[in-house]
Amino acid sequence: MFRLLKRMKAAEWLQALISLAFIVSQVWLDLKLPDYMSEITRLTQTPGSAISDIWLAGGSMLLCALGSVASAVIVGFLAARIAASFSQRIRSQLFSKVDSFSMEEINRFSTDSLITRSTNDITQVQMLITMGLQMIIKAPIMVIWAVGKIAGKGLEWSLATGVTVLIMIAVISVMMTLVLPKFRQMQTLTDNLTRVTRENLTGLRVVRAYNAEPYQEQKFEVANTELTATQLFTNRGMAIMMPIISTLMSALTLAIYWIGAILINSAGLMDRLTLFSNMVVFSAYAMQVIMSFMMLVLIFVLWPRASVSAKRINEVLETKPSIIDGTKTEGEAGKRGEIEFRNVSFRYPGAVDDVLSDISFIARRGETVAFIGSTGSGKTTLINLIPRFYDATAGEVLVDGISVRQYTQDALHNKIGYVPQKAVTFRGTVKSNIAYGDNGKESANVDEIAAAMRIAQGADFVEQMDGTYDAEIAQGGSNLSGGQKQRLAIARAVAREPEIYIFDDSFSALDYKTDRALRTALRRETAGVTSLIVAQRIGTILDADRIIVLNEGQIAGNGTHKELLKTCDVYKEIAMSQLSEEELSA
Repeated sequence: MFRLLKRMKAAEWLQALISLAFIVSQVWLDLKLPDYMSEITRLTQTPGSAISDIWLAGGSMLLCALGSVASAVIVGFLAARIAASFSQRIRSQLFSKVDSFSMEEINRFSTDSLITRSTNDITQVQMLITMGLQMIIKAPIMVIWAVGKIAGKGLEWSLATGVTVLIMIAVISVMMTLVLPKFRQMQTLTDNLTRVTRENLTGLRVVRAYNAEPYQEQKFEVANTELTATQLFTNRGMAIMMPIISTLMSALTLAIYWIGAILINSAGLMDRLTLFSNMVVFSAYAMQVIMSFMMLVLIFVLWPRASVSAKRINEVLETKPSIIDGTKTEGEAGKRGEIEFRNVSFRYPGAVDDVLSDISFIARRGETVAFIGSTGSGKTTLINLIPRFYDATAGEVLVDGISVRQYTQDALHNKIGYVPQKAVTFRGTVKSNIAYGDNGKESANVDEIAAAMRIAQGADFVEQMDGTYDAEIAQGGSNLSGGQKQRLAIARAVAREPEIYIFDDSFSALDYKTDRALRTALRRETAGVTSLIVAQRIGTILDADRIIVLNEGQIAGNGTHKELLKTCDVYKEIAMSQLSEEELSA
């Protein structure tokens, strides 16, 4: 928690110091009230006391009460302000940090956990800061000051108060020992509930298609029951603790008055008034001590979850990304658009075997190089090394003659038009989805957007939409078909006007006619741009300048379609499974 609080700004610390001053003044005013109460008691019991003195003491007592309320309001305002601004900044830092992560870090934390850390965990810390400034600081000051006030006012009363405090500390310690582990579990269980909910929402079509609603409901019920049972356990603990503390408060009040009655009864006539006044004051101060412990109990309810949450937030903020930015922004002038793999091997974190082994090839400017192979042969992994979604574990990947590790990530990514295996769309308009990102096209006009969409063979369906290029795209592209989303994603890459295109099985959602028309338009309109295509269909890559065949992470063949039919058994096997003898002969 304290590591996280070090991220507070100077202005927030200043506001905390100001709130501390108001907390001290509030405590002073609260502890001044019993003094005026004692004065009023003495005046009312002393014959001949002027009524004006009683009114003066009562007025002073009222002013102290109002001053205490005003101080509490100011402290509450400052605490809420500090907590809100701090949480806003931590949330932004967390979002930026996650944005800088490679896929290795994303997979390590899991998407569901990162969502929970960015929302629920930060809320827990915010609540602690809001309540903490009002209670954590106030309670110890109140206890020490109140004990100092009552010291010497009666050994018997002090002994009764001390015994009550010890019992209270013992009760709190036992309860916290039982409850704290459950608080730590709650955040993990919240992650689990988020995961199940997210899976159900993102896979809703499959759930319904397979009539799996009862199965999903059962999964959710299990996660929900685990979280509820843990929350009930902690809430029961707190529910038991509060009545015990209230009982101790009542018992202490009774003990103080019982002891006072005995002392007053055995005292002389002249000492009785002083003892009675001391008893009233001691009772008030003792209640302040007990109330301070009650405030600490409330903090103990918030602290465990907030502490766990702060630790989880720090884990993300203090994680060093495995992908470190280089310094270069441009490659070698004579090698623009060239990609080279030099003895590249790659192994996923924690895996036993390499996914890619000793991969070497060069894709020169303007060439179309295709990758094909069986499922799991490493095609997608290979092209993910170019934009540095992962870094090669051995060998070098070069773009424009320079290792990708030497580029700044911004510069490297701006050289690439990337179309992923699963088309990704964002909530907004057709235009905002195409003119997306830091590519110099944010201000692109409709003509440029339309040109990119025509190349992607999507102009027809877009121009039929209500609003055409200003038509709304729903979250996740739920108002588009798979092929429409794919063409939108391809148009986004085309609008970027990159040096290199990377198509990761991006034509699979298209029919053969659209597929061929799109590739013809791309070749015509983007001459001089290097294209890397991962494909499952032989028909998509027949006219590629070069086809690289991957088998179990190694290059099994490298050449044109005709050459590979003669020299590569793996390629021939794939071709024969997709094409007829007549098509192969042609």
